[in-house]
Amino acid sequence: MSILDRFRLDGKRLFITGGSRGLGREMALAIGDAGADVVLVGREQESLEDTAADIRKLGRVAIPLVGDVGNVEECEAICRRAMDEHGPFDILINNVGGRRINVPLEEQSLEQWQQILDLNLTSAFLSLKVIGGAMVARGKGGRVINVASISGMIANRGIGGRSYEAAKAAVIQLTRAAAADWAPHGVTVNAICPGGFMTAPNVRWASAHPEVIAKFREQIPAGDFGQPEDLGPLAVYLASDASRYMTGTSVVIDGGYTLW
Repeated sequence: MSILDRFRLDGKRLFITGGSRGLGREMALAIGDAGADVVLVGREQESLEDTAADIRKLGRVAIPLVGDVGNVEECEAICRRAMDEHGPFDILINNVGGRRINVPLEEQSLEQWQQILDLNLTSAFLSLKVIGGAMVARGKGGRVINVASISGMIANRGIGGRSYEAAKAAVIQLTRAAAADWAPHGVTVNAICPGGFMTAPNVRWASAHPEVIAKFREQIPAGDFGQPEDLGPLAVYLASDASRYMTGTSVVIDGGYTLW
């Protein structure tokens, strides 16, 4: 057997939230390219269909589900529908998230606080409960990847919306706790902690606040932001047999930003 065979995902099925654009799209494409079929959730039909079409070009099955997993009731309903209609799943990626607001902590409303926690943390909990819980019950192992952030480890400069840092720190600890619980069942749970990546929201932020983006770039030892496709190989590794003995880990991919 070639070492590369351990990275193959033939016969596997992925459920990914926020899978139609940015980091989610690139991870879905990479895992499809490695052999897995994909069920992807997103809020916009058009971008979902575009990503599903690109996965199908790789010879894989791709099923788009429209929904907002930032809405607690809708998130659980989507997960249960996916299990009933398209399960079982071997791989779960909780990718959906975002800061969305730039409000100083002292001015942030309770409603804003809860919305960001639901988007970044509660959605991950519900997907873990429904999709991950089914992996445990099935007894054939599985792979869970939670997309956290370096913002769960540090406080970003020059921006408000600190509910984002709080939520991503909680995702990292939730990853560790779930990994401890599920390791005896062969289900690994790991987190990816991206730094600065030029996703669509960050491109918009760069247009509105070029000075903040320029300062951020200066502080990256690698000299520039990452591109969404940089996450694909890491996602394939964490989804595959190659990472069999790795669980409860938060993998930083940030061009060295957190080194300083």
